[in-house]
Formats: sequence, C-alpha cells, structure tokens
Amino acid sequence: KEGFLAFQTSKYKLHYYETPSGLKVVMNTDLGVANVRDVLHQIYSNIYVEFVVKNPLCSLSEPIQSELFRAKLDSFVRGLPFFSARAG
Repeated sequence: KEGFLAFQTSKYKLHYYETPSGLKVVMNTDLGVANVRDVLHQIYSNIYVEFVVKNPLCSLSEPIQSELFRAKLDSFVRGLPFFSARAG
C-alpha cells in the first residue's frame, strides 16, 4: 500500500514519503516532475540514516544541526536532473 504520495497545486507539486518509523520526507517541485518517491527514499536511506541516525552527536528528537548532513543533502538535490537553481 503506497498511501499519500503527492499533492499538486497550480504552482507546484508536493511529494511525500513516510518511513516505517514515521519520519516524513517532503520535497516541493515544479508541476512537470513525475513521482520522486525513489529520490525521497534515497534521501532517507543514503543521507539521513548515514549522517544523522548513525551520528552519535545527533539527537533524533531535535532539529538536525549537522553541517555534513546539510552539505550531502544539498549536493544530492542539486545533482537531480529536475533541479534548477533559478530564483522563485
């Protein structure tokens, strides 16, 4: 069962992924971007788990303060084929 995956307005598309543990990962994109469920799963498993969950200095009950996490996430998102750095 997939559940809620995305919501579209006239201006953007909100994509949603919820992990088995209840963590929610959300991404806003342009309307033309298809399902990014795999991308959100990669963010969770390859970036969040690796640089937050496995980091003993990160508390899962507090906002993420890890600069390494932020840098890895930024690099990953900027490398996506549908990423555009244009101003909104």
